[in-house]
Amino acid sequence: MTVNSYPFADKTVLVTGGGSGIGRAIAEAFLANGANVVVGGRRVERLHDTLADAPEGRALAVRLDVADPVSVDDAVTTTIERFGRLDVVVSNAAAYANGDFVDLVETEWEKIRATNIDGFVHIASRTLPELERTGGNVVAVGSVSGFRGDWGQALYNASKAAVMNLIQSLALDYGERGVRLNAVAPAATRTEMTEAFTQDETAVSAATNRVALGRLGEPSDIAPAVLFLASEDARYITGSWLPVDGGTSASTGQAH
Repeated sequence: MTVNSYPFADKTVLVTGGGSGIGRAIAEAFLANGANVVVGGRRVERLHDTLADAPEGRALAVRLDVADPVSVDDAVTTTIERFGRLDVVVSNAAAYANGDFVDLVETEWEKIRATNIDGFVHIASRTLPELERTGGNVVAVGSVSGFRGDWGQALYNASKAAVMNLIQSLALDYGERGVRLNAVAPAATRTEMTEAFTQDETAVSAATNRVALGRLGEPSDIAPAVLFLASEDARYITGSWLPVDGGTSASTGQAH
């Protein structure tokens, strides 16, 4: 999955939302590069699918609902008990919804806020002290939707903008403590969460019209960027947002 290899042997990585899509690709890439990997998510059976080919003794699935601070604490405690340390946290779990703003406020906002914003806060507040001990780092899976607005996605975009601002602010607070925080910002990517969209040929055509490389992203496009930011090759990078979007954010938004 990665062209380059990274020395993550003896490092422990926690990936939230690791049961499918981008989270699964990230977990598999870290495993392929020697890390101990803990995948967390609400659907434990999907986590075991992610780890089906994992080397014995280097992987663990834990039930994790990032919206619940008790669940977060239990997952991190289990990780430390099993592997003795925590070096990288990949905050990937997310909720998405689009539609009419007023309707979404009534039906979806609590889930979006609880997962995307509160979930990141819970993960960060519990893991940053552990990362101080190891000189570790956080990589969040943000979105180009956190940069600007999108039609029908006001709440989702606002939640991603909040996370990406938290990354920058916490990078300032924790830099002197030896902890780096960064984010990748994908655009439209083929995952289980975007399945309804990616099966709509009209919607896909409109989206790829805005992508310089002419195609939607795949989870395997995102994972290598996460490994780079988590690695020592990125040792002087913190508080950054790295677009991994095929050139989507290079556009003014006008059609070509």
